[in-house]
Amino acid sequence: MGVEIVNHWYLVLLAAVLIWALWRLYFTPRIDIAHQSLKRYYALQVPSLIVGAVMCVSGIRGGLLNHWHQYLLAIPIAYIAHRLYHHRRQQLSGLALLAVAAILVLTAPIGGFRHRDIRPVALSSAAEYTNHPTETALVLNTPFSVIRTIGKSVFNDPGYFSDKDELESIFTPVHRPDAKTAGSEKKKEETGHSPALSQPSEGDSGHSLQQPTADSRPSSPNVVVIIIESFGREYIGALNHEMLPGYEGYTPFTDSLIQHSATWRYSFCNGRKSIDGMPSILSSIPMFVKPFVLTPQGLNRVNSIASCLKEKGYETAFFHGARTGSMGFNAFAHSIGYDHYYGREDFNNDSRFRGDDDFDGYWAIWDEPFMQYFALKMSELRQPFTTALFTASSHHPFRIPEEYKTQFEEGPLPIHKCIRYTDNALRRFFDTAKKQPWFENTIFVITSDHTNMSAYDEYKSDIGGFCSPIIIYTPSGIVTPGMRDGIAQQIDIMPTVLNLTGYDHPYCAFGIDILNTTAADTWAVNYLNGTYQYVDGKYVLQFDGKNVTALYRLGDWKMQHNIAGTVAEQQQMERRLKAIIQQYMDRMTGNRLTAE
Repeated sequence: MGVEIVNHWYLVLLAAVLIWALWRLYFTPRIDIAHQSLKRYYALQVPSLIVGAVMCVSGIRGGLLNHWHQYLLAIPIAYIAHRLYHHRRQQLSGLALLAVAAILVLTAPIGGFRHRDIRPVALSSAAEYTNHPTETALVLNTPFSVIRTIGKSVFNDPGYFSDKDELESIFTPVHRPDAKTAGSEKKKEETGHSPALSQPSEGDSGHSLQQPTADSRPSSPNVVVIIIESFGREYIGALNHEMLPGYEGYTPFTDSLIQHSATWRYSFCNGRKSIDGMPSILSSIPMFVKPFVLTPQGLNRVNSIASCLKEKGYETAFFHGARTGSMGFNAFAHSIGYDHYYGREDFNNDSRFRGDDDFDGYWAIWDEPFMQYFALKMSELRQPFTTALFTASSHHPFRIPEEYKTQFEEGPLPIHKCIRYTDNALRRFFDTAKKQPWFENTIFVITSDHTNMSAYDEYKSDIGGFCSPIIIYTPSGIVTPGMRDGIAQQIDIMPTVLNLTGYDHPYCAFGIDILNTTAADTWAVNYLNGTYQYVDGKYVLQFDGKNVTALYRLGDWKMQHNIAGTVAEQQQMERRLKAIIQQYMDRMTGNRLTAE
């Protein structure tokens, strides 16, 4: 209890302010009490005060069961309300009433009695009720829009390049599949044996892996993207043989799956929050400055895996085990082309499952039953389809089902047991999926939304905090298993998947096709507290928007040796990063996030 109070000190402070306001009322007579019966007074006043206390104490975080200690603060508040009846009767202090009202006004919209995972509405929430971005103005309230946008210029043209042709020559996010380029990256012409037969030898960099051709690529493969909450690369033993020799990790099933999948020596996420994950993974839009969905530009037209493949006749569906509306996932999923959304309510309505008996009491349906629902529900979709799943169980407060508490032991960090549980849920998902008729002709992509708690200093650094897995598994063998040399990032998933499906129209994506790009031409970019980080095959460059602030060797995971100004490649890296930033800003402000 003491630790929780310290961790949520702001809630205690909020409650203290409320108690102080009520204590002031203790010396201030109430109005109209002489004309009310005692029973009526208690029936109206005491519940209203308790309601106010609950809203203030739980408004930011919520959770009666998980923050029960905070609700104890409602007891003295109720006592004060009782005492108020016995004191002088005169005009209620306007200032005291104003203070209480202000607290309620400020905290109730944040949460109050609403479910803790339902965020306050943003402009992008309008996308849930429209089919096209141009229609969102019809459902947005004008005063609300003004309040949310006034004085908030998030994206601005940095003016690094006045010559637009020069800018395009350095970097462009427009992909034209019929050309010899992927984004601005030069594709590698590869030859070799069938991808299903060719296996890289131990220590092979993966450069000899063949890109699937029209003959080897199956017709219209299904695409399944699994986004695992907080599933940092640190937790996966198979991805840490080089950085942490002898380390086993907490994911025995994922370790075994990696032996049959394509992975990369270096792989990164493009944001640090759950709301950054979906744009990065599904629409190839990294997080710069502020989460995309929280900005006015969140209403821009964008490409996505779903919107592109829907043009080719794919059925599209998004799955998340929380209530519909949680984190605004349903609104964003709808805006980028997912026609169906399946959440906690849909799971509860499926008689094959136990409904809210499998609710974790905090966020969502436990991962294991919801992944089973996911596997079976996909068998009801028309092929070809593309789906995305966003899991939830490896999230604070880091709980697992009661029946698994003895099976999955605690690790050094609270999240470790949750990672073990979700890894096992993933194993059971594939046990069910491989029995389904769609399994063999499916491309599976597994990644995380972001990273989380770290036990090792290598993963606590500015760049280590972005290390996420990117795993591509194809039962049919169209992508050869192996650890490839080079860099992968979340924004590479969309162009890579579209190429694997044979998508042949222009589209906008800030990433590259990592299965068809040489290791030397791979890169990653992310943004942390005002600093852009650009990673290439040798270095990590940090840039504050005006100047390079640091440069580290990629293997210097603890970032202890700043070698800025001593490396010839620094100037070229800075130039490339500036081009990426300017393309991002120009296209955000100009609503040019599609190839049209």
